[in-house]
Amino acid sequence: MRSAVAKSHPIQTKHYTRTKKKLVVVSYYIVSPFSLLVRMISGMLRQWLSLLVCVLAVILLKSEGASVGITYLQDAVAKGAVCLDGSPPAYHFDKGSGTGVDNWIVHMEGGGWCEDVPTCLSRKNTDLGSSKQMVKQFGFSGLLSGQQKSNPDFYNWNRIKVRYCDGSSFTGDAVDRANNLFFKGNSIWEFIIADLLAKGMRNAKNAILSGCSAGGLASILHCDRFRALLPASTKVKCISDAGFFLHAQDVSGGKHIEEFYGKVARLHGSVKNLPASCTSRMGARPELCFFPQYVVQTMQTPIFFVNSAYDSWQIKNILAPSAADKSKEWKSCKLDLKKCTETQLKIIQDFRTQFLSALNRAGVINSPSKGMFIDSCYAHCQVGKQIQWSSDSSPVVSNMKIAKAVGDWYYERSPIKKLDCPYPCNPTCPKVDSDS
Repeated sequence: MRSAVAKSHPIQTKHYTRTKKKLVVVSYYIVSPFSLLVRMISGMLRQWLSLLVCVLAVILLKSEGASVGITYLQDAVAKGAVCLDGSPPAYHFDKGSGTGVDNWIVHMEGGGWCEDVPTCLSRKNTDLGSSKQMVKQFGFSGLLSGQQKSNPDFYNWNRIKVRYCDGSSFTGDAVDRANNLFFKGNSIWEFIIADLLAKGMRNAKNAILSGCSAGGLASILHCDRFRALLPASTKVKCISDAGFFLHAQDVSGGKHIEEFYGKVARLHGSVKNLPASCTSRMGARPELCFFPQYVVQTMQTPIFFVNSAYDSWQIKNILAPSAADKSKEWKSCKLDLKKCTETQLKIIQDFRTQFLSALNRAGVINSPSKGMFIDSCYAHCQVGKQIQWSSDSSPVVSNMKIAKAVGDWYYERSPIKKLDCPYPCNPTCPKVDSDS
C-alpha cells in the first residue's frame, strides 16, 4: 500500500538546457501537494491503527483478568518478613466475583533456591531476591486465568500470585548480618497468609494452596499448615505443579541433589519449619524432608500432583547436573530428548521408574484424597501456562487435559489418577522443553 501511493503521485518533469556542444535533457521529479497529503494521511492512519491495537489488547487483558497489579506488604518489614535484600514481600491479587467471591487460590511462584552466600548474593538484586526488582503488572493465565472458557472451575475465584524472593521455598528463618542477607521465607509465608485472611480468606468456602517448581514444593511443605489456618468448614486442598522433586542419585552415582538441599536447609535455618510429621521420623536427617516423597506419606490435606514423569528441570539438575557431567556428554540430550543416545534414554526411563515408585510409596497412587496428572512431556511447570492448562495444544492423558483433571478432582466429580505411557508415546506433548 505504501509503495503504491509513493509511485502513483510524483510528477516527472523534463527541463531542456543547451550547452556549447549539445542539447541536454535533465529529468527530475516534483512531488505534488496531493502526494504529500496522501502520505501524511497514510502515516497518521498507521499510527492510529497501532494505538487501536494496543488499546484493544489492554481491554482484552483486563476483561480476562490477565494483567494484575502488585501489592507490597510494607508492614511486613517491621515484623522481619522480608526478601533476601530486606525489601517487603509482595503478591498480585485479582478479586473474586459472583459465585467465586468466597473462594480462594493462593499460588506460589517458583524460581529455584540459593544454597550458599554467593548464590544468594547473586539473587539479591533480582526479582527472586528483591521486590524492588519485580514487575508491577503480572499476567494471569492457566489456573489463575480470569477467562471462563479456558478456566471454567476457578476463573471467578479470588486468585493470588505470591512472589518468590527468599530462595528456600518459603521455609527460611535466619539472618546473615555480615552479608546483609535475610533468610525469612517462612515469615514471608505466614505474613502473607495472615494478610489474606484479614482481607476475607478467613470466610472462605473453598481454598487452594498451589505453586510451581520451588513454589510447588512449598505447596507440599505448607499444605497442612494452610489447612489448619482456615475454618474447619472450608474445603481446603493443595496443588503441586512440578514440585515432586525426587531423592535420587545422579548419573555419576553421586548425591548432588541431597547435598544441595542440605546446604539450603542449613543456610536458611529451614529445618524447624519443615513439617514436623516428617522431621520427627527422619532421625538425624530432618533436612531430607525437603523431598516430597517423605513428606507426603504423613500429609492429612488432600493434594493433587501435576508433574511430568520426565520433568525437564529434574533431568537437567538431579539426574544429570553439570557437576556430574564433566565431559558434557549429556548436554545435547538434556536440551532435546530426541538427541539422547540409547544408553541415555535407558537411564532416563529408569529415572521415570524411580519417580513412579516414589509416588507409590508416598501413597499418591492409591490414596482416595490424592490426585495426579503425570504426563510424559519433557516439561516443567504446566498449570500456569494456558497452552498447557487448557487449549487446543494442551497435553492429553487418557482423553483428559490438565484443567479438567484438576477441576474434577477438586469438586470430586470423579477420582483422578492419570498416568501417561512412557516417552515418546504422547503426540499431544509440546515439541520443545517447556522448562520455566
